[in-house]
Amino acid sequence: MSIHPSSIVAPGAVVPESCTIGPFCTIGPDVVLGEENHLISHVVLDGHTRIGARNTIYPFTSIGIPPQDLKYKGEPTRVEIGDENTIRESVTISRGTVGGGGLTTLGSGCLLMTCAHIGHDCHVGSGVIMANNATLAGHVHVEDYSTVGAFCPVHQGCTVGAYAFVGGGTIVTQDVLPFSLTSARRENKAFGINKVGLRRRGFSQERLETLHKAFRMLTNAKMNTTQALEKLRALEGEDAALLAAFVERSERGVIK
Repeated sequence: MSIHPSSIVAPGAVVPESCTIGPFCTIGPDVVLGEENHLISHVVLDGHTRIGARNTIYPFTSIGIPPQDLKYKGEPTRVEIGDENTIRESVTISRGTVGGGGLTTLGSGCLLMTCAHIGHDCHVGSGVIMANNATLAGHVHVEDYSTVGAFCPVHQGCTVGAYAFVGGGTIVTQDVLPFSLTSARRENKAFGINKVGLRRRGFSQERLETLHKAFRMLTNAKMNTTQALEKLRALEGEDAALLAAFVERSERGVIK
């Protein structure tokens, strides 16, 4: 096991021999690490935190810290992180609260850039990119393969849909449609599908054309949301069905 002598690993922590713990790291007694994790330096892992395999965590990151919630009274809430994530400098991930389900999660294969923040009781999927200073308030859901741009604050209780791209500096106060390109450049509106990102994920031209039709229906000024949903259900393919289901279950409303 490679643990720098300046680091502190509390009794009870689970750290496999395949892990590398750099200088000045602190690992709490209820932390469980998987295989081949690399803590570069000055990393704090606290609380009931479980981290999968082959994650790289950069300096001054804190994971499993108490939530920034005045109602929190030290309850043993948790953080769970998947595999093969890159977590860059000064990222913070808070553990959950009793009122929010007691759990904060991050999937696998994500990139969290410098100073990103995942608040208490958030659930971030796999393949997600959070750019520099992207911040999630409590109880936010970020679905698989979406991107939250630099300096984007996401209001508590919002959902960022799968495969969405949120442009830098966008203030998110409603749910972001799956597959969408949403940006403050257009007054916080969705102005089409995330065409480049979807192509990179292997979406066929046929799927892209169907999504173009679906978005035209949703943003058509001559139809209200109920009418647009009826049209969406008539389209073939699971993408249109996913989009319709997302709009139907939205509690905060969607950015259109």
